[in-house]
Amino acid sequence: MKLQHYLGGLENLGPVNLETKVFVSEWEKRIFGIHTVMMAESVHLDKALPKYPMDKVPTAFKETWTWAHLRTGAEGMQPLEYFKYRYYEKWLMGISQFFVDRGYVAAEELEKLTEHYRQQPDAPLPDQANPALKEQINRYLKLGDSGLRAPTVPPRFKVGDVVHVGDPEAAEHSRLPGFLRNKRGVVTEVYPGAFEYFVSTGPDGLEGPQHVYCVSFHAADIWGAEKSEPNTVIYADLFDAYLKTAQ
Repeated sequence: MKLQHYLGGLENLGPVNLETKVFVSEWEKRIFGIHTVMMAESVHLDKALPKYPMDKVPTAFKETWTWAHLRTGAEGMQPLEYFKYRYYEKWLMGISQFFVDRGYVAAEELEKLTEHYRQQPDAPLPDQANPALKEQINRYLKLGDSGLRAPTVPPRFKVGDVVHVGDPEAAEHSRLPGFLRNKRGVVTEVYPGAFEYFVSTGPDGLEGPQHVYCVSFHAADIWGAEKSEPNTVIYADLFDAYLKTAQ
């Protein structure tokens, strides 16, 4: 995760929003729904644990779309721009750009439609009944898609091992909190099985099923004793690719 997506230990960031509602506005529910439908139509589901017959799903969407793709879109935003927008506004921007980049809609057409509904907010939306697609979406909502896979190699570390967090080349998207780079920790749990992140992060190292470990860190070792509460321990679940044997 890049700086703006994991702010642990940073100071003077201003007031914290304590809003507890999942959806503050009605339109946010629709954005969440669009994202969910895209995941239910994702072509990678033909290899998911609940075998989905994706070749029989009547949809024009022929892409892989997961939480990782949504996060990649948000992380691609310029940091100062990122802090301007609310949570689901970032979702909307990432999803919209994805459809434009993949050629499902032209930027000019999207802009024209946006202006149309801005001028006529009560105008009817396109409605194309698709019972078979609805059945797939309902099945996905019930069964989901697990990243759990059978491991192909034994775990490199065991509980109690001291490990060193790597400092991999910056990638477009990462699951490594920036403040843990080059830090030492202790493995407190080795999760059974291996986990697939669904997308490759390139130079970051996430590729294929990997073991995942819960690693503990003393807060003082991360941020310094003067900026940490005494006896505070930080726990992080980390992919195997991010860990090295401590020297």
